[in-house]
Amino acid sequence: MTPSTPPTQMGVRRFGRWNTQGTLTLAGREVRRFMNVWSQTVMAPLINAGLLLMIFTIAIGPQRGDVMGVPFMTFLAPGILIMTVIQNAFANTSSSLASAKVGGNIVDTLMPPLSALELLIGYLAGALARGLIVAFVIALGSWIFLGVAVQNVLWVLTFVTLGSLFMGGLGMIAGIFANKFDQLSAISNFLVTPLSFLSGTFYSIEALPGPLQAASHANPFFYIIDGVRYGMIGVSDSSPWLGLVIVLVANVAVLGLVWRWLDRGYRLKA
Repeated sequence: MTPSTPPTQMGVRRFGRWNTQGTLTLAGREVRRFMNVWSQTVMAPLINAGLLLMIFTIAIGPQRGDVMGVPFMTFLAPGILIMTVIQNAFANTSSSLASAKVGGNIVDTLMPPLSALELLIGYLAGALARGLIVAFVIALGSWIFLGVAVQNVLWVLTFVTLGSLFMGGLGMIAGIFANKFDQLSAISNFLVTPLSFLSGTFYSIEALPGPLQAASHANPFFYIIDGVRYGMIGVSDSSPWLGLVIVLVANVAVLGLVWRWLDRGYRLKA
């Protein structure tokens, strides 16, 4: 060590309180990971959403009356959009962490000098980017083929963003908890898919009996779907402001848990 070289201590971060370059690198990796297979991560959701809308159009068509004062297909489009968004946001973080754990290269993420918060932001950036891209593509398709134009862009962006972050956080919980892909599939099939389908995606919860309505109001997925529907077509089952508060609280709870697990290295470090 030369006299002009300041002494260093093991574990001291040499780049300040925030590792901007490291966080951006992790975020860029997560975005490139799903963009490298854009036909599966962007085009496939659009095709799936289009098929769902086509099936409902053929199966129900004009036989189904208006829902909440709007045509059924107009009512359905926002639900399918946000359902697809939250499923993709969940898949992005859960598959990334599970693949790293199963492949044994999770150490490549844990070794760099990144704090728990920086890791959280890096992973969530990928989920958010994927959610926003999927939302834009499906919204564009809904406008072209169904004539469903977004009435309030700010509300849609707010709930798509919060929904993507919430589901990205749940995906990280699933990816941290799962030690093999079978466990990850079970969480997706028996938790995420039922909650998204039973949250007013295809119907107004006013049609449900009292106990099921109460259960729906306890489900954060419902408020995410309802908020996007309000922003796209101007109708909703509940107040968007109430939904905003509940989704924010749900985000704080889920992301706080993920941050805690990352900080402890829970089920990540041997």
